[in-house]
Amino acid sequence: MTHDPSAEPTDDLLRLEEIHGERALEWVQRENERSEALLLTPQLERLEAAALEVMDSDDKIPMVSKHGDHYYGFWRDAEHPRGLFRRTTWESWISDEPRWDVILDLDVLAEAEDVPWVWGGARMLRPRYTDGQWRRLLIGLSPDGGDARRYREFDLLQRRFVPEDEGGFDLPAAKTSVSWLDADTLLVGTDTGTGSLTTSSYPAQVRRLSRGQALAEAPILFEVPLDHIQAWAGRDHTPGFERTLAVDAIDFFRSVTYLFDEAVDGGPVPIDVPETVEVDIHRQWLLLRPQEPWAHEGAEYEPGTLLVAELDRFLDGERELTAVFAPDERTSLQGWSWTASHLVLQLLSDVSSEIRTLEPGTWRAEPMEGAGRHRSTAVWAVDDEDPQAGDDVWLSTSGFLTPTTIMRGTLEQSLPEPVKQAPSFFDASGLSVEQHWAVSADGTRIPYYQVGPADLPLDGRNPTLLSGYGGFEVSRTPGYSGVIGRSWLTRTVEASGSDDAAAPGRTGVHVIANIRGGGEYGPSWHRAALQSQRHRAYEDFAAVARDLHQRGVSSPSTLACAGGSNGGLLVGNMLTTYPELFAGISCGVPLLDMRRYTRLSAGTSWIAEYGDPDDPQQWEFLRTFSPYHLVEPGRQYPPVLFWTATSDDRVGPVQARKMAERMRRQGHERVWFHETLEGGHAGAGDNRQAARSHALSYDFMWRTVTGTL
Repeated sequence: MTHDPSAEPTDDLLRLEEIHGERALEWVQRENERSEALLLTPQLERLEAAALEVMDSDDKIPMVSKHGDHYYGFWRDAEHPRGLFRRTTWESWISDEPRWDVILDLDVLAEAEDVPWVWGGARMLRPRYTDGQWRRLLIGLSPDGGDARRYREFDLLQRRFVPEDEGGFDLPAAKTSVSWLDADTLLVGTDTGTGSLTTSSYPAQVRRLSRGQALAEAPILFEVPLDHIQAWAGRDHTPGFERTLAVDAIDFFRSVTYLFDEAVDGGPVPIDVPETVEVDIHRQWLLLRPQEPWAHEGAEYEPGTLLVAELDRFLDGERELTAVFAPDERTSLQGWSWTASHLVLQLLSDVSSEIRTLEPGTWRAEPMEGAGRHRSTAVWAVDDEDPQAGDDVWLSTSGFLTPTTIMRGTLEQSLPEPVKQAPSFFDASGLSVEQHWAVSADGTRIPYYQVGPADLPLDGRNPTLLSGYGGFEVSRTPGYSGVIGRSWLTRTVEASGSDDAAAPGRTGVHVIANIRGGGEYGPSWHRAALQSQRHRAYEDFAAVARDLHQRGVSSPSTLACAGGSNGGLLVGNMLTTYPELFAGISCGVPLLDMRRYTRLSAGTSWIAEYGDPDDPQQWEFLRTFSPYHLVEPGRQYPPVLFWTATSDDRVGPVQARKMAERMRRQGHERVWFHETLEGGHAGAGDNRQAARSHALSYDFMWRTVTGTL
């Protein structure tokens, strides 16, 4: 019998969906005070200080990107909590003490304008459009850390925002996409009133905005139906390959890419491939990556295959494709980038990075050294348009116990050599990284990483933290975190509240589960947990938890789990469906109410991932992983902390609010809630806020596994 959505009980907590409503914010304040009374202890303050020391460290690698002769980057530290946008030269950057030219101090700007600005990136205008210098850029600023950003034109030579009365571009805060068309024209997707936004809250139109023109008067260049996710358009300024492109993002996994035939009538010409095939265009090349099995011209291509063709020939009707990468049961394509004369592929083989370089035309693949087992490695061009450095690449690599190393080299001339090494923020001696496999309910083997003492006693009394994500083809890969190292891996149990809690003298174990729904094994691994198959992701995570118990790493009294966003939905389902496996749960910026998620913030954009609750047949499976509807009075649940941010305009704070209040009303007392004002979906607008949020979560979980909460 099909479930009738209209038969759902009345949701008496809708008032908490009024994000800035007076009664809702009064509730938030009361809950914050209750949580802080329990959690803000001298122990937590020490943890927060240790995390902040890592985040504010002057010894972090100052990452940069090259534009002309300068290397630009954004930086935060203790003296500049909101951050500095700055630049330097190559010779200075590789020195021990680079000399920085500060372009914009956000702390000074925030104080002068009385707005707590959060950095939102910069869009540079090519120098050939001005006077031959890198002079103009659009700076994105979020007023509260959310996805909505204000874009303002900035003059690098005069070191000031260009005033509107001098013709400067200034786009009001919104979920905006923007691209330079030329020195006096922008391509802008933003909120201009009725019909300009999709039901997902993103731009439905892209306008061609001329300098001095009002947004509402700018002509519409490209438009998509309101039930699609977003319209986007941008200009490719690559010399010799200038072109305007647009994308109709139908949902998270379907899209259509268009080229504007400017030589004919200016109209958009679609790239003729299925909507489930990803499209990338670089110079003369067209790259295609199918999300589903694709039968094309008598050939069958598996999901995750990378195919290439010459763009002009493809547009002329030729359909011959060359497969430059084909996945197997162990190896998947995670991404690619271009240098002046090479295509670089980033792969995962059983969740360890591999790098391959290919020469266009022959497409012969060569492995690149520098990746390594149980490491995460990324490679990208330094500046593929630089005549002298067009084949130079950055290589960034790190592991759970190995801080990040940045290398630079020239393809086919020199191996990448280290140029910057991040410091160690915790003592990793005696710790080891192991990869294990759990068996899920349907027999699928699920990999997971275990980081902890090499001589770990297997008696179930180790303080263990399990984290995961399992959605949107996002992969959880090895990576160094000084904050996790200090707050969990090297923290020692001083006291236990019961005989079955974590044993005194033990240090923490951190486990990362590579469950289905993620991208560790490509699109097929992701699609195995879509919509009606969502339960597989949760079964995978529970299988890892059980495997940890069976191996003696942990027990239900010593295992906590944590997740944020889609990972918050994951651990929300651990709370309501597998509560017997965990001692405590930290649930951040989460989806939890799958009946109303499409009506909140950007929720409709995720229908392709989860399903449509307004379709009765789809609600039948959605309700089976909707924690807000699964929680029951009288059932035993582990302690849980819900944390979120008022300014989160992606998921929003209201689902966490409602879940916490529903559980409390059902009589569950071990429920805590904390909401920050700033920070958006990240939950923090600066390092101090991030350190506080991290400390709240990790100290809460530590106290649950030691039985001292």
